[in-house]
Amino acid sequence: MLKKISSILLISIFLMGCSPSTQAKYTKDATQEITENGQHLPIEATVKIKETLIKLEVAKTPEQQQIGLMYRQSLDKNRGMIFVFNQLRPVKFWMKNVNISLDMIFLVDGRVKAVLSNVPPCSVDPCPTYSPENLVNQVIELQGGRAVELGIEPGDELEIEFIESTSLKP
Repeated sequence: MLKKISSILLISIFLMGCSPSTQAKYTKDATQEITENGQHLPIEATVKIKETLIKLEVAKTPEQQQIGLMYRQSLDKNRGMIFVFNQLRPVKFWMKNVNISLDMIFLVDGRVKAVLSNVPPCSVDPCPTYSPENLVNQVIELQGGRAVELGIEPGDELEIEFIESTSLKP
């Protein structure tokens, strides 16, 4: 079964040839679905941290990365999301519309450069941004406090395995 976000991207392509009123209706419906349930992407990667296997949703497109874990009401302790970038770059994450605390693990090709633990949902406007001092090409988000539970520290090498033939494999 296709996930709602995949449907939204397909609808976006369809809407390019539609009237503005049709575009507005479909865009409103798609936005309402995401704001009610968050986006749920397929599990396309895993990361092994010591003896624990974490299943990762892969945010590949700029649209998926922008939404991230917004609007989620919970995140299982052995689930997360990975953001993969084509090259090393500065990144800034914020917690706008995120309902749960998250851990952010900033990496370069699987090597941990920084860990931010229990980043709280945004409660002020404008929302603060969170970033490492280094350039990175991957970011993993986990349930708040999970990185500490697993003992993740800068310098650790994480075994990230991409499932199927995704082009995101480092």
